[in-house]
Amino acid sequence: MSYTLHPLKKQRLHRSELAVPGSNPAMIEKAADSAADYIFFDLEDAVAPPDKIAARANIIEALNEIDWKARGKTISIRINGLDTHYMYRDVVEVLEQAGRHVDTILVPKVGVPADLYTVETVVSQIEQACALPHRIGLEALIETALGMANVEAIAATPGRLEALHFGVADYAASNRARTVVIGGLNPDYPGDQWHFALSRMTVACRAYGLRAIDGPFGDFSDPEAYVASARRAAALGIEGKWAIHPSQIALANQVFSPPEDEVTRARRIIAELRTAEAQGKGAASLDGKMIDAASERMANNVIAVADAIAAQHASQHA
Repeated sequence: MSYTLHPLKKQRLHRSELAVPGSNPAMIEKAADSAADYIFFDLEDAVAPPDKIAARANIIEALNEIDWKARGKTISIRINGLDTHYMYRDVVEVLEQAGRHVDTILVPKVGVPADLYTVETVVSQIEQACALPHRIGLEALIETALGMANVEAIAATPGRLEALHFGVADYAASNRARTVVIGGLNPDYPGDQWHFALSRMTVACRAYGLRAIDGPFGDFSDPEAYVASARRAAALGIEGKWAIHPSQIALANQVFSPPEDEVTRARRIIAELRTAEAQGKGAASLDGKMIDAASERMANNVIAVADAIAAQHASQHA
């Protein structure tokens, strides 16, 4: 293995991420009682320009009035793009007035590493000025041709970056791809036309210690298609997916939670390898199949997710 290694920057349970428009206070209140691991309050695409300022105020109020941590939620804010005049006020107002309740900032349409540097500079200054009690992370949406062309460089950005998300709708528009539904499959393509993009982003994430998250599936009336999309993403190494409707939360949690028999097998792999190690062996067998150090690394991935789910459940019922 290379001497150059980038361990995971931040472990978070990230199976499901509920998108909540900041312009809809009723949806914000309902999100608190949802089963989503992650919630991002949206100030960008889901909010019309005349509602941007009010959405900001709604989010700040909700962050300060609802105990999101007691509900086991990780909270992210999707700010407006760097090419708008809303972006800097999004960061300044939300973090100055409610930053102690924010876990990450989701930066849309990241095209080059400098986009993240710009946001990080502002976040760092606010953290210092307001003496915020924790370090706020950054997450980048890869949703343009430029962002995908530079995805490895973006993933290697030092500092606060901890996850990349695939924004399929804007990515399709940027590439002038012909689509039937957001995140769905075009029957004219022999397979999954998002496979390459998701795989490339996932490899960049794993190379540089980031979480890899799949974006939206637009047809919330088709749960089977959502599950199929999530399973294809999971097969590539993606660890979570957006829910643009509450009905998609349970589907994402199911797909990205390791089955109990898989967790049991992972723990058995670790135990068998410890026994083999005590006997001076580098490999062992389990159920008629060889297991070795690579098997242990895969098993540890499964166990980490299972332990995170158990910890979340314990905190919610403490």
